[in-house]
Amino acid sequence: MKVFLIIPAAGLGTRMNAPSASGKAAGAAGQAAKQFTELDGAPILVHTLRRFAHLTAVAGIFIAMRSAEAEWFEARLRKEKFASLIRIVEGGDHRQQSVSNALQQIKAADDDIVLVHDAVRPFVDRETIDHVISVADRCGAAIAGIPAVDTVKQVERTAEGAVIASTIPRERVVLAQTPQGFRFRLLQRAFEQAAAEGFIGTDEASLVEHIGEAVAVVMGSARNIKITTPADLELAEFYFSVDARRANFSNGD
Repeated sequence: MKVFLIIPAAGLGTRMNAPSASGKAAGAAGQAAKQFTELDGAPILVHTLRRFAHLTAVAGIFIAMRSAEAEWFEARLRKEKFASLIRIVEGGDHRQQSVSNALQQIKAADDDIVLVHDAVRPFVDRETIDHVISVADRCGAAIAGIPAVDTVKQVERTAEGAVIASTIPRERVVLAQTPQGFRFRLLQRAFEQAAAEGFIGTDEASLVEHIGEAVAVVMGSARNIKITTPADLELAEFYFSVDARRANFSNGD
């Protein structure tokens, strides 16, 4: 079994409208997309790639990004030892199109595993990745997720604002994370049917659900944050500082 990774990285990240606390933000064509924001000396996307690139099971990594950013990022990638493992493909106007473009470039057996991971989740741990791969191999489809800790309300939108329609039991709710993993042919079928029907899902699991296939959930991690806002970036910088202190302690510094 081979494992392939797709990272959709074509988004502009409009909510990340401030530089990091260190004052650094990187991007192309004058735009500071969140996945290129500098964090601990490297773009967030590079930190994310480092979580996967040295796993022996990963046979190839496909990054979908806008062509305007590809040349700049390829130059940055050459500083990393894993650059030869990565192929950059044209990103789309939305996540589903970006993942579809990457999926079309993968040459895999039907039962090989394709992981899809957010470009701005750089704290995913090895245990979560391995667990998603294992369960996807066994069941066909699996995602990382964590239980909801807050009370979840379903609302209706009115001219006056939102009004609660019902309370959803927390034990029936998980907050989806990535990676999400699928057998190659199953994910292909899901994208093919979505394209034929004009269906747009919120993530890859929703496309698999749409064709009537079950998707297993494995335990993710509260630390596996998606860096979307300046507040998320501050938390990420804190995590990196904690990790650095732990590394120094382990090395006896």
